[in-house]
Amino acid sequence: MRRHITSAQKQIIQIAIVALLLIGCIAVLLPFTGTLMFAVVICVTTDPLRDRVLKLCRGRSHLTALIMSALLVVLLLAPLAVLSGTLTQGIESAVRYLRSILEVGLSADPPAWLSDLPLAGPVIETYWHELAASREEMNSLLRQLIDPTRKIALTTVSILGQGLLQLALVIFFAFFIFRDAEKYAGALRNGSQKLAGELGKRMQKLAGATVTSVMIGIVGTAAAQALVAMFGYLIAGVPAVAMLTFLTFIFSMVPVIGATLIWLGAAWWLYDSGQTGWAVFMLLWGMFGISSVDNFIKPILISRTSSLPLLLIVVGIFGGVMVFGFIGLFLGPMLLALGQVLIREWLALSDEYEAPEEPSSPT
Repeated sequence: MRRHITSAQKQIIQIAIVALLLIGCIAVLLPFTGTLMFAVVICVTTDPLRDRVLKLCRGRSHLTALIMSALLVVLLLAPLAVLSGTLTQGIESAVRYLRSILEVGLSADPPAWLSDLPLAGPVIETYWHELAASREEMNSLLRQLIDPTRKIALTTVSILGQGLLQLALVIFFAFFIFRDAEKYAGALRNGSQKLAGELGKRMQKLAGATVTSVMIGIVGTAAAQALVAMFGYLIAGVPAVAMLTFLTFIFSMVPVIGATLIWLGAAWWLYDSGQTGWAVFMLLWGMFGISSVDNFIKPILISRTSSLPLLLIVVGIFGGVMVFGFIGLFLGPMLLALGQVLIREWLALSDEYEAPEEPSSPT
């Protein structure tokens, strides 16, 4: 006897198929979530520029996407590739320098600037003489330094290589988002309206505004750090100030490392040129001038262009980076902004439903 499937069973089967399909899609997209979201962030914040390029290209979306992607290659991918090559060469030079000391030995006396350091100078000078007198102790110390240097070199090259690949993938995704931006924007508007009505529209606008304000804070902070760094380069007499300022601006947007590699390289060049005093000045200028700008200006810039309070912005930035990595710079404040809107809407509805009725006045 043939058994018929009831409507309830059909509904359960349909729900199971849709659930499995969604799980499969999420599993496929999960490795690319960070790069795809970063591409979306870039496209959202550069949308006004894309509109101008689209007008210049007379509505040709393919050409517009190609021009925008080429700009991203020049501004993001090329500087990172240059830095990765320079940093690799610098680490190799450091390893060769340590090996030469291992073969030849230390000089009898330390550099004058080390001996003249307050408090630590006499201790360093005494230990230097001990190392110069005892070849075995010096070789043991240098071997201990060479192995970590090699590990740091391999780790740095690996991180930079992964960063280059991820950035290339981000630009690849951004090309298609730039090309079909109108379709994606329309689908997002319709989806948010169907899900939450007018609240969905407001949340969509808020999400875009928050992402844009965070990008303004990052770019503005990078510009401020580059300006402070430029004055330091000019005062210390570092060559190629324009190029170093541009590199400082680009790498100030990179979390953790940031512009440190640039001003440390400038300080090393000064020291290697025999300008020890200016090298120390560059180190102090970088630590207390360039690097400190990021801690003060970024939250202020974001708070001025966003509806979020300063405390939530700071928590969103640091918490987002800890949970999501670099993309958390944008996700953290955006999620807190959307959560703030939802809580306000819920409180407003609660007040509306719980408000007591006013007694009618006696006639």
